[in-house]
Amino acid sequence: MFGKFFEKLKDGLSKTRDNLTDKINEVLNLAVAIDDDLYEELEEILITADVGVETTMDIIERLRVKIRKEKINEVSEVKPCLKSVIAEMMEDEEEESAVCEDVPEVILVIGVNGVGKTTSIGKIASRLKNENKKVLLAAADTFRAAAIDQLEVWSNRAGVDLIKHQEGADPAAVVFDAIQAAKARKADVLICDTAGRLHNKKNLMDELSKINRIIEREYSEAKKQTLLVLDSTTGQNAVQQAKQFMEVSKIDGIVLTKLDGTAKGGIVISIKNQLGIPVKFVGVGEGVDDLQEFNSNDYAEALL
Repeated sequence: MFGKFFEKLKDGLSKTRDNLTDKINEVLNLAVAIDDDLYEELEEILITADVGVETTMDIIERLRVKIRKEKINEVSEVKPCLKSVIAEMMEDEEEESAVCEDVPEVILVIGVNGVGKTTSIGKIASRLKNENKKVLLAAADTFRAAAIDQLEVWSNRAGVDLIKHQEGADPAAVVFDAIQAAKARKADVLICDTAGRLHNKKNLMDELSKINRIIEREYSEAKKQTLLVLDSTTGQNAVQQAKQFMEVSKIDGIVLTKLDGTAKGGIVISIKNQLGIPVKFVGVGEGVDDLQEFNSNDYAEALL
């Protein structure tokens, strides 16, 4: 029934499960009735797993309605009911494939430095290469020399070509050159590492607008999507970060890293509920194949 992704996700969510499911089981084992006290305790547990206050209130309200509607009286039936509420919330929109099947495609990857942006790009590139796609990387996060060097290491590891300039170069110029190379080499997917900082939204907006204009002008036949990389260990801060990036750019999907290193795995529900942006990939380990396409049913099952 469940595949390799589910097993990795289950292992990756073990810290969250210890924080969430064990506490839920404890509360349900001690509860004698489904009452306001029980709902309050469940609310508190969800908030500490970084599901977020707003999203937690939504879950509890949906749970109350479902329990009333289905005339559930047994405490033992609360957990399966909660699991189905979470799965339904996560499934609000039709899940598309994380990577477009139409080629050529340009993927812009944004996110502050330190969230695992460059590593995620390397892992996505490796994954696409294994699917027999011709991949090209563009090192357009030129603000930090280490970002360019790190991407070069990953391009070698994944066995894909890299287009780069010097540190401090104009990111749009790197993307321009990468597009010419992608066309000349008949690449299927061009992945651009961009925007590694958020300290000045005006600068960031200008930079991304310029890059988008160049893609539109030079590569209008390509499908384009923008992925935002967030570090799940930062919990609700990741949601705030996403909101700030949404002010300056259209975001088509989220890449959530370090899910295996956190007890805050509830953040996935919060992101989907508060932002309405699909989670496309989740990182559940250090290995090159540990960035997995997200599946909401597997997530709800592995979480509870």
